[in-house]
Amino acid sequence: MGWHAGNWYINSKSIGIEHEGFLADPDAWFTEAMYRSSARLVRYLAHRYRIPMDRQHIIGHDNVPGLTPDAVAGMHTDPGPYWDWAHYFRLLGAPFHATAESGADAVTIDPSYPRNEPALTGCVTPGPCAQHGSSAVMLYTAPSVSAPLVGDVGLHPSGKSTTDVNDTGARASAGQQYVVAGHKGGWTAIWYLGQEAWFRDPHRRRVALPARAVVATPRRGLASIPVYGGAFPKASAFPADVPVPADTTLQYRLPAGESYVVGDEVAGDYYYAKAYDSVRTWIRGGKYYEIQFGHRVEFVRASDVTLDLVR
Repeated sequence: MGWHAGNWYINSKSIGIEHEGFLADPDAWFTEAMYRSSARLVRYLAHRYRIPMDRQHIIGHDNVPGLTPDAVAGMHTDPGPYWDWAHYFRLLGAPFHATAESGADAVTIDPSYPRNEPALTGCVTPGPCAQHGSSAVMLYTAPSVSAPLVGDVGLHPSGKSTTDVNDTGARASAGQQYVVAGHKGGWTAIWYLGQEAWFRDPHRRRVALPARAVVATPRRGLASIPVYGGAFPKASAFPADVPVPADTTLQYRLPAGESYVVGDEVAGDYYYAKAYDSVRTWIRGGKYYEIQFGHRVEFVRASDVTLDLVR
């Protein structure tokens, strides 16, 4: 689909698949037939276009970043916390699994879908949603369910995330990978939107699988670096007859000392044409890395970070 994600850059670089349904009513819509037919199509497309079958490349609309700061709060939230990503990837033939030894510095989120039942609200009317299996784990500011949820300044200028089924501000989902920030008791902390985010990870029922990953960290001497919603060339790269697109620098910052898993390396580019049959211009310049920054992917300039392999 040509326009599906609400982000011009992502739309121009992806294949969009729409599923019929409502994310707050999963049992009525997320049928086994839907999972299987969707997975069959994605397997075919991934093979044809050489798309890696992982959660950095196969994402939901709820993982797409806002292109500009004013777009962040209005981005899509589907397929939502009740989509069974682990089952979907098993159907793709690419199940989630540990790729490093215990104690690794990065993790893959992988809760037990049927036993993981976060207390969410807002499914039909104000109030609690029915208990239901979920791919999502809730993220807290401290290792306690009584602690506040981590904030997302793009969604909530006040910094206060909620348990609403459409609020992606304090969630990590199955298959997503993050860098470990700490452990305490049966809890694990990850770096998430520039802060420590804690989730329950009991020893007898692990939620996090140890992972081998390439991670990006701000270059030495930088207190923090900007985060982008798309990988466009710098304004100076645009010819005079091509309008410079809106600045994709978002309201987030990536602080020194924090690291985030890299999903891909992408070239900065921008395609411009006034109409389908008019003169086309393709502007290129710069290099970015796609990172798993929060629940959504974001981009950082390669010149702002150093890369390391953690295991």
